[in-house]
Amino acid sequence: MTTARTLPLLVCSIGNPGSAYANTLHSAGHTVINKLAAHLGYSQFAKDREYGKGLVSRPAITGGSGDWTLWQSTSYMNESGKGVKAAYTAWSRHIPVGEEGRLVVIYDELEKPLGSVTVRTAVGASARGHNGLKSMLAVMREVPFARIGVGIGRPVSRDSGEVARYVLRKMTPGEREKVELSVEEIVRSLQRLEKG
Repeated sequence: MTTARTLPLLVCSIGNPGSAYANTLHSAGHTVINKLAAHLGYSQFAKDREYGKGLVSRPAITGGSGDWTLWQSTSYMNESGKGVKAAYTAWSRHIPVGEEGRLVVIYDELEKPLGSVTVRTAVGASARGHNGLKSMLAVMREVPFARIGVGIGRPVSRDSGEVARYVLRKMTPGEREKVELSVEEIVRSLQRLEKG
């Protein structure tokens, strides 16, 4: 019996760096990828110069299911494209010749219900106003990537200042729990994505 070949995945989160932005709604991608690493039993995130100066987490024990590398941006959201590109370039060097891998980006999604998960795989899809995705598309037009959006809700007001205050505020414990609960659905999504 042969097992189906799966694609290696580079799973990146984009958000804002540092403790001032930790656990803000706009950095929900980072909150989720931290929970994902713990859920999978991966190593602690550590800085890796080769991977665009981002933070990298890999399986603590080799030989498990799936070949996933987790990477967390240390750039500001609207500058995340360069770091993701550097990480993708470095990671791609480790893919055997003739094989392919897949880039997946986890980010916050303003218009979706808190903790909901949306997966988009269409090549050339719009950034939908998301500055992190705009930054990636500006420097990585030729690289197809899957997108996993984690819903963060939306304030009632459409005022841009009010929206900025909303996304940059810290999550309440209840909001964080809802966002972290999305991890099981994200794992299932990643398992589908690694199948091609």
